Amino acid sequence: MQEFHRAQARVGTTDMSIDQGLRSYMLGVYNHMAIAMLISGLVALFAASSPALMQAIFTTPLKWVVMFAPLVFVFAFSMKIMSMSPSAARWTFYAFSAVMGLSISWIFLAFTAVSVLKVFFITAAAFGGLSLYGYTTKRDLSPMGTFLIMGVIGLIIASLANLFFQSSALAFAVNVIGVLIFAGLTAFDTQRIKHTYYQVAGDATMAARTSILGALSLYINFLNLFMFLLQFLGTARE
Repeated sequence: MQEFHRAQARVGTTDMSIDQGLRSYMLGVYNHMAIAMLISGLVALFAASSPALMQAIFTTPLKWVVMFAPLVFVFAFSMKIMSMSPSAARWTFYAFSAVMGLSISWIFLAFTAVSVLKVFFITAAAFGGLSLYGYTTKRDLSPMGTFLIMGVIGLIIASLANLFFQSSALAFAVNVIGVLIFAGLTAFDTQRIKHTYYQVAGDATMAARTSILGALSLYINFLNLFMFLLQFLGTARE
């Protein structure tokens, strides 16, 4: 009987250690994401407050570099991060968030500041609920993964096509589908990040890298959800 109680105590201690480690890991993911969002917001505000900078970016071919650089970065960073030191990966992620802030700075010229702030808080509330669901649900969300990734690829193709066709109907469809896809990805990626922790918990360096990679995934989900919702709920400047 004493051996049984000692075994129970050992199991309980292990579970508590795992739970504490998981909470610390997830907190690190959200902290990295929050810092990146703050950097993006500050860069976007700074750029939008400089008419000369905005004109230099968005009225010249440089706009294509600013538009597609973040997309190229995501693919390159995802492939290289496992060979980078955690410190280098973290600062590269923050540098990316600065470039992303530059690429979305136009929203402060297209929409009123009040509506941008309103949509940001709506997005934050929705993101928090979706991420909490992904973290706590017992349902396996992995079957959604392939469908959602295919949806993202379709969104990219449709968005690029609409740069040339300028169809309002296509733009509306892209916005609606975009909200649904990135809502699903928020829950899916949160669960995936949680499961990743159990695979890397014994390797501090790998855990640090995957924490940053997880933060990148959630950052992209949040930003896209915000941008799509802004098209519906934002108030255009006159």
